[in-house]
Amino acid sequence: MANQPKRLKVRNDDPRKLFIILEDASLELAKVGKKVELLCSDKHRNFLSRRKDPLNYRPDITHQCLLMLLDSPLNKAGLLEIYIHTVKNVLIRVHPQTRIPRTFERFVGLMSKKLLSVNIKILICNVVTLPFCIKFCIFSLCLNLVQLLSKLSIRATGSPETLLKVIKNPVTNYLPVGCKVYATSFHAERLVNIREIVPQAEPVAIVIGALPHGSTLPEYSEEVLKISNYPLSAALTCAKVCTAFEENSKHLGQCLKLATGSPLSA
Repeated sequence: MANQPKRLKVRNDDPRKLFIILEDASLELAKVGKKVELLCSDKHRNFLSRRKDPLNYRPDITHQCLLMLLDSPLNKAGLLEIYIHTVKNVLIRVHPQTRIPRTFERFVGLMSKKLLSVNIKILICNVVTLPFCIKFCIFSLCLNLVQLLSKLSIRATGSPETLLKVIKNPVTNYLPVGCKVYATSFHAERLVNIREIVPQAEPVAIVIGALPHGSTLPEYSEEVLKISNYPLSAALTCAKVCTAFEENSKHLGQCLKLATGSPLSA
């Protein structure tokens, strides 16, 4: 068997490392008919039009961003860390060696499985505050669901690695000390060449809105940047940011010689 190249191990506080936060990702489950499904504007337009704006439900944007980010040389060099923060305040850490399904339908199945397990955990946590008699009945009903949770974690096939892990908010808990956090927005006053913020002495985090229109400006961002005179899709923003960091990192050429081994699939 041919030797596979080893993945470079990079510390969280490495000044070359880039943290990408996909903010306001539309990953919401709902019971449609007899099934629990990930809501999508194309597939569930009639269901959504009764109460909500269908145009806001675009999980395909998150899918496109993840494909671009995980395929990037920056990620393969071990210099990228990805977080997803959904509109429902669920924070997900993406393992850098995750192989996201290439088709959207398979991606929907993967995320539905993960988010369903999260909703079950939230239900069980909320039960603790109820009176004992009600609590006992609900715990009895949820017993099989608790056992099911261990089967619903998204792990790599043939590996103990957790590919998609729900973690506790806020995302700033997982950023290194001194990490500069930028948000991107077409409406920002300052137009910059993204290469200008490539870190030299401290890590950088960039917030990219995984939403179809508008901007996301979280409170934890320190500065808002405009990287183009034209509105860009979230996936294209991810591409431009990664390319800028790849071309300007002093050590990236050396890192890429240690190309990653095979990605892990769910």
